Amino acid sequence: MPLPPQIDSRLARLGVSPADVEERFIRGSGPGGQKINKTSSTVCLRHRPTGLEVRCQAERSQAANRERAWAELCARLEARRRASALAVEQAREAERRRTRQKSHGQKLRMIEAKHHRARHKAQRGRVRDSD
Repeated sequence: MPLPPQIDSRLARLGVSPADVEERFIRGSGPGGQKINKTSSTVCLRHRPTGLEVRCQAERSQAANRERAWAELCARLEARRRASALAVEQAREAERRRTRQKSHGQKLRMIEAKHHRARHKAQRGRVRDSD
């Protein structure tokens, strides 16, 4: 069965081949009686490279469930890609903040803190041996 054009274009943008996705049609479960128990209208998609799995049983029609499942799979893959891009950007920003030069005020405060700590340590007395 061919995929709808909007799903095909989303997959192409993501660089995902429909051949990478395992598609199964299984019997549904839950309320619905004889109709749901006898027909294989539930669609189960599994993207092999990522292991992402989507199950859709929202409609009574297999074709409608198939379209919904493909749209959900695309949405999850897009969210995963956005999350990884965000993590890379955050790592780059953290590295930039960590390695940037300190401001003049920060340097002055740091030196003052060192002087304060040195004065504090200088007040300590020597430990005497009790012979």
